[in-house]
Amino acid sequence: MPYIIGLHSAASAFLSAGFATQFTVAVVICLVIVLATSSLQGDGEQAPKSLPGLHFFSIFPFFRQRHDFLKWGFDITGESIFQFQLMSNTVIVVSGASARQAFFYAKGFDLTEGFKILSGAIPMVRGVTSGLQTKRISTIHKRLAAVQKNASLSQLIPVILEDSRRILASYEASGTFDPFDKIYELIFQTTVRSLSSSEISDDAALVARLKTLYDRLDTGTTPATVLIPWFPTPAMIKKLWATKEIYDIIVRAINAREQSGISRNDTLQMLVESGDERLTIVGFIMGLLIAGARATGTTASWVITFLGGHADWRAKAKSEVEALLTAHSDPTAASLSCRLAEIPLEIWESQTPVLDAIIRETLRIAQPHTAMRRNLGPDVYINEKLIPSGSYVVYPFSDVHLDPEIYPDPWRFDPSREASKVDLAYVGWGVGKTTCLGTRLAKVELKLTTALFILGFDHEIVDKTGAAPEALPRPNWNDILLCRPPPGSCYVKYKRTDLAL
Repeated sequence: MPYIIGLHSAASAFLSAGFATQFTVAVVICLVIVLATSSLQGDGEQAPKSLPGLHFFSIFPFFRQRHDFLKWGFDITGESIFQFQLMSNTVIVVSGASARQAFFYAKGFDLTEGFKILSGAIPMVRGVTSGLQTKRISTIHKRLAAVQKNASLSQLIPVILEDSRRILASYEASGTFDPFDKIYELIFQTTVRSLSSSEISDDAALVARLKTLYDRLDTGTTPATVLIPWFPTPAMIKKLWATKEIYDIIVRAINAREQSGISRNDTLQMLVESGDERLTIVGFIMGLLIAGARATGTTASWVITFLGGHADWRAKAKSEVEALLTAHSDPTAASLSCRLAEIPLEIWESQTPVLDAIIRETLRIAQPHTAMRRNLGPDVYINEKLIPSGSYVVYPFSDVHLDPEIYPDPWRFDPSREASKVDLAYVGWGVGKTTCLGTRLAKVELKLTTALFILGFDHEIVDKTGAAPEALPRPNWNDILLCRPPPGSCYVKYKRTDLAL
């Protein structure tokens, strides 16, 4: 009888509560039911082994300590493939050479669907950056390819260098800075320049505002905002407002272009003249800005860090760029950026083996990617384990890039490493049907900004006391967006050279 009375009292209290309380309680009850139901599901004979414990406890580490969590999963199960639940979603984690081959070439594994559910760190606007029709996705891919054609990319070289010169010229003659702030800011500017419009990229204050808004999306991405995006948490509300402001900035730039009738030589003009739908243009800029800036900005920050901690490779890179200047530029040109702009695109792409090796090694060590797919069907098998239609599949790049059998002493920065003969031993730019579509632009950005910096400044890495650290900080693979080392552990100490930027 006391139990019945207690239940009656609880029911009465629930019914008399306000809507907000009723809604919250209902959501919690639904979550408990989902979690309890999923925790009772057993593994079939052909199913990957499940992680032990309640599935609820997998949610936080997957989003906040992903590298360590996935490594623990392989260790605790003793298997090369395992599964766990994210709410009602089955997530299967694979590793090993055969799984890597199957993962990247499976026809039914969809990147867009996998990324949408498991990441969530991009502005989501249905019909603009999410829920896109196949035709609209195809159009965006075609336009990105157009940006990277020889003529378009060649025209970007001088403006990328001018943006870089302007930012670097604002630095004091000597000092220190955090490369994961300053270099990332520089790359954000050059990415905005490359993928949006002059109305935005010419306005330094507006670019800074965009960066702040995209940073807000990053910090506002929580397990709740990804798994239950309809639930109005404070983080979700902040994300929505940031998304709306980003959307408004881009729409205003498009409106200004159309109303002015002035043709500009930039990406927005190409998109407008292609006759694309307004939503396609907005989605192109909103989505690609942050996707490009994050990946390229992270790599650029670590390139400068690694070169500051490896004087031998810095000297090799500097000598390579100086040789290009001697062969392809006018030594009487007004500035270093102007001389670098005279070097043809094909030279940057084909005659910079040192820079290529540095970028490749940086991507291997300091890009904490976990490739994400959703199996849209049919059911497939990997390592004799069932990957059912509708399940999510992930492959951590650490499985290959930090494998000591493939890369001895894997955390050591060594661009001179010989290419491994192991199948798919390097997946830094993607592989199979899902290679990075912005690879060409990203490489050019990285080479131009690195070249201007190492010729315009002498630099080294110091700790917060200003002393040379005993060892460079290790990239943090649990920081799935920016791979930053611990705050305050790494600074660039620099001094201008005699060359005018």
